[in-house]
Amino acid sequence: MKVFHRGWRPLLVLILLVAIWQLSCWLFEIPKWLLPAPSEIWLEGITGWGNYRSHLVSTVKLSFMGLLIGSGVGIIIAVTLHSLPKLREAFYPIIILTQNIPIIVLAPLLVIWFGFGMLPKIIVITLVCFFPITVAALDGFRHTTAELTHYMKMAGASKKQIFWKVEWPYALPSLFSGLKIAATYSVMGAVISEWLGAKEGIGVFMTLASSSFRTDRVFVAIFLIMILSLIFFALISSLEKIIVKWKPKGEGKN
Repeated sequence: MKVFHRGWRPLLVLILLVAIWQLSCWLFEIPKWLLPAPSEIWLEGITGWGNYRSHLVSTVKLSFMGLLIGSGVGIIIAVTLHSLPKLREAFYPIIILTQNIPIIVLAPLLVIWFGFGMLPKIIVITLVCFFPITVAALDGFRHTTAELTHYMKMAGASKKQIFWKVEWPYALPSLFSGLKIAATYSVMGAVISEWLGAKEGIGVFMTLASSSFRTDRVFVAIFLIMILSLIFFALISSLEKIIVKWKPKGEGKN
């Protein structure tokens, strides 16, 4: 969370950008439907709480559920590929290829195959979340200190003991880095999945606002997505501080 406490400069830049935006809307008399002023967006965000409250709750639930499932899938895949090197050589390139398929293109196929229920939405979020977790965890396993592993082998430790006593703790900082990325991706994945035909959610709220030229509501939805991503990121960072009591030498000094 140090990134949020590094001084006043980022806050000053943000305030300056908002001020320029506000003044531009006033001076050039930009139509509200084209680009609303920050004050109008703020007003809509406060007064329109009842319009998007249920949508926000739906997106939070969907994002959290998808993040949990995606994290579990990512960790299981990482542990499996790490334990079976030949399997990793065979499947790791395929995992990378799966990320080259745009989710927005794959999503309609999931609707055709699984309908408009919860399942295709969870699959979309899982596909978005599992990759950074898997890659980060594998990277952490791979960079485990060789001296520690050699010492454990000399002490007669089994592969299972080496994994849980050395490799897994050493990979936790990298794993949490992947979880932070996945946490922000989960909100994006939820919004994309809601575009497929959900009954409620921030994605639905954004679509309805866009079709009715309520640009101020579109910006409200955008800011809600940003805030949710930051909250998820902060929660993972807080969890990391609780679980990871140490870091490999050289980390955490930025």
